[in-house]
Amino acid sequence: MVEVNVVIRGEVGLHARPAALFIRTAGKYQSTIWVLHGNRRGNAKSILGVLAVGAVKNSEITICADGVDEVEAVEDLKSLVERDFEGQATGAPERASSPERPNN
Repeated sequence: MVEVNVVIRGEVGLHARPAALFIRTAGKYQSTIWVLHGNRRGNAKSILGVLAVGAVKNSEITICADGVDEVEAVEDLKSLVERDFEGQATGAPERASSPERPNN
């Protein structure tokens, strides 16, 4: 088993888009992966599991992996968090404005 501690720096914490990126990354690995925050533990491959840990900005989380690719999994997830989820943790996506509909 391998584990590492890392601090969530993004404005929204480990929520919504960052959580989706986190589980997508975790899903690449065969190992069992958990994320821990305080006394909460969630499956890192489950959106509900990741959201349930309640990690907000400046929270320290622990990423644990156990399996054949545990080292790579922990390193990749740690790097993702340290890169602030590739800059996608804040802000809403821009939406194209829809054309106005004529009144009939």
